[in-house]
Amino acid sequence: MITIGQLADYAGVTTKTIRHYHERGLLAEPERDSSGYRRYTAQDAIDLVKIRTLATAGVPLARVKDLLDADPETLAAALAEIDRELRERIGELRRTRGQLAQIQRGERLFVSADVADYLDRLRELGISERHIRLERDGWILLQTASPEDAAEWIAEKLTLIADPEFRAICLDHDAAYDWSPDDPRLRTLADRVRDWHAGRPPPSAPRHPALAQFVARSQAGVSSPAWDQLVELLRT
Repeated sequence: MITIGQLADYAGVTTKTIRHYHERGLLAEPERDSSGYRRYTAQDAIDLVKIRTLATAGVPLARVKDLLDADPETLAAALAEIDRELRERIGELRRTRGQLAQIQRGERLFVSADVADYLDRLRELGISERHIRLERDGWILLQTASPEDAAEWIAEKLTLIADPEFRAICLDHDAAYDWSPDDPRLRTLADRVRDWHAGRPPPSAPRHPALAQFVARSQAGVSSPAWDQLVELLRT
């Protein structure tokens, strides 16, 4: 007969672990002797080693009790099922790690690689993060609701970004956010935008016009007096 401390040393666990196993009903808790100590038998030590081995192998404690005295066939089947569950969890953890890695790379978690490349090109031009966030949020909505439209439009954008005049207009439009609505540069910018569009084929019509309007409305709150004035100049 041995004490709980001796049992813990023998099995390579802590006395706290043994008490936890008592609470879970995995290991029988012996009565105290006349000296007030609980005395454990060799069978208790054998059972504890079995419990520790199963738990260390990844068997949930809720299933350990049923497997302690299982026949070899039942034990093998149960362990195969637990192994399958563990492999599924490992797969989920790997996917989570992949998502974390994408988050570290910025918006590539939320948009396609083509959109992320386009946003990176805007950064290289010197476009403000305010403007890039606005673009990104629009693409998130568009790609979720209409992947076909998003794929077609981003292909056009990637072509346009190679045009020096398009890049210059993007930079000036971004800078115009902070201009006064009476700034004469706004009319010049509006004329440049009209001239640039006049020399190009019309953009692809959206497959879902209501969606395009929804995306536009979602961005309506991100403006400035100068941008609003520029819109009015382009309309007239």
